[in-house]
Amino acid sequence: MILARRCRTEAGEIDLVARRGDLTVIVEVKARARAAEAAETLSARQRARLLAATEALMAEEPAWFGAELRFDVIVVGRDGTLRRIADAFRAGD
Repeated sequence: MILARRCRTEAGEIDLVARRGDLTVIVEVKARARAAEAAETLSARQRARLLAATEALMAEEPAWFGAELRFDVIVVGRDGTLRRIADAFRAGD
């Protein structure tokens, strides 16, 4: 179930928040000319921003979060190619 799209928090924006059972998935969408380039664009700084935004969202919407949390990245190429990288990173990476 999609809980939010373009969810704004005091720490930044989360592209997509979804939940299935006890698993909440935070999704970052990256678009570039080629999907392979998009996959390389999630820097340590962007991961830190996404983690901070997730922490803020957890405080604002605690009911959205179950026992598990995962961060996925969806990469989009100009030609429409989509690739999902499940569990792209973890807090503390």
